[in-house]
Amino acid sequence: MTQNQLDESVEHLKSKGFSTPEIGIVLGTGLGQLVNEIENPIEAHYNHIPYFPLATVEFHSGKLVYGTIEGKKVVVMQGRFHLYEGYDFLDITYPIRVMHQLGIKKLFISNAAGAINLDFKKGDMMLIEDHINLQGGSPLAFKNVGEFGDRFVDMSEPYDTEMSEKIEKIANSEGISLQKGVYVSVVGPQLETKAEYRMLKTLGADAVGMSTVPEVIVANHLHLPIVAVSVLTDECDPDNLAPINIQEIIEIAGKTEPKMVTLFKELIKEL
Repeated sequence: MTQNQLDESVEHLKSKGFSTPEIGIVLGTGLGQLVNEIENPIEAHYNHIPYFPLATVEFHSGKLVYGTIEGKKVVVMQGRFHLYEGYDFLDITYPIRVMHQLGIKKLFISNAAGAINLDFKKGDMMLIEDHINLQGGSPLAFKNVGEFGDRFVDMSEPYDTEMSEKIEKIANSEGISLQKGVYVSVVGPQLETKAEYRMLKTLGADAVGMSTVPEVIVANHLHLPIVAVSVLTDECDPDNLAPINIQEIIEIAGKTEPKMVTLFKELIKEL
């Protein structure tokens, strides 16, 4: 990755009308409906943006959408990239750097995850308070990282406490149940074995997924405040583990999504 590549991606988007967004939003698996809330949307498909990777997951649509939500300019990633698609950490996090260079000051992240904490149920949402990186690498482990920021990034508070508190208050006032916990990120795409779920629980994880952590590391590298919410689409109880049904996971994400849209819209209004 070079600065020239980033500049080329940004110039392309600016030429399409992507002008100084305040908030960047990453939408996870089955969580694309927020784009319907965007006023005067401008779309840029990933395959037309210079140096962008392509989304290969069938339920990720693969475009950046720019426009206005609640009076604020936003740029939304509808479809993200994962290690399990064969990308590397630089590919996965390239769009975060592009959105930052376009001008975003805050980053919202959503994902679909499995509930390891058995007090949490499918259809719940979880505010991510902290995370564990089990993806076996870092998006900052490349030779010229120093050209883009400090090599050694503090991760003592990776998620913005102010935005997290705001979103909790919104959930309370809207009557939306919002759990809080630790998200663990694994490579995938296979789901976990019973023994692996037990291990993740022992490590202190409340939910497991295959994304988010690389994006959060890069956002911290760029000093971007982050708020992140998981939609819990399945219950990972090793003593009662049913075979996974991806279609059901997508359906549960879709049913829970309107609540997430409410949380994000109300938070945008308050910022």
